[in-house]
Amino acid sequence: MLQQLFRGKFVDGLKQAFDEKSLNFSGLIQHLTKAENFAEFLRKLHRHKWVVYAKPSFGGPEQVLRYLGRYTHRVAISNHRLISFDGDHVRFRWRDYAHGNKKRKMTLSAEEFIRRFLLHVLPKGFVRIRHFGFMANYQRSSSLDLCRQLLDMAPIVRPTETSSTNSARLCPACHGPIVVIERLNAAQIKWRFVSKCFSDTS
Repeated sequence: MLQQLFRGKFVDGLKQAFDEKSLNFSGLIQHLTKAENFAEFLRKLHRHKWVVYAKPSFGGPEQVLRYLGRYTHRVAISNHRLISFDGDHVRFRWRDYAHGNKKRKMTLSAEEFIRRFLLHVLPKGFVRIRHFGFMANYQRSSSLDLCRQLLDMAPIVRPTETSSTNSARLCPACHGPIVVIERLNAAQIKWRFVSKCFSDTS
């Protein structure tokens, strides 16, 4: 039974935490700091039937992938959903999945819009998609080189970027060489775009 298995693992975890002295007891449960009192407490847990409710899946793995796919390669709100900004309020389109997937419109203050937008920005050190094994970011280049070597494939010749004036990219206006000054990641581009949109309409 699921309830017995869950109860056993939960109680076993409590025992381990108690042995490692990682539990804090204060107030009405301060008496559980004594080993005999804690052991009696665990014995009582086995006398009751635990209710374990495992919610059934909604639509299977296909629906899970569709749901996650909306977030892994997209920003919180795409440009075409933005309708207007009058300097104080942002009006945009949104899809109401809870009521028949209907398209609706919403108006928020600029501060509230930015607050909701920032809820989708990952904390520093977190990424949307994390690769493991030979595709892990910290060793991807060397791992792929090793894979190609083991598969007896020709090594990849990576072009070296230079800031010399021999650049093959030319400015369409003055026909001068284009020099790379700075490379922006997706988050920086998004922030600069949002900032420019708000500054242009203010």
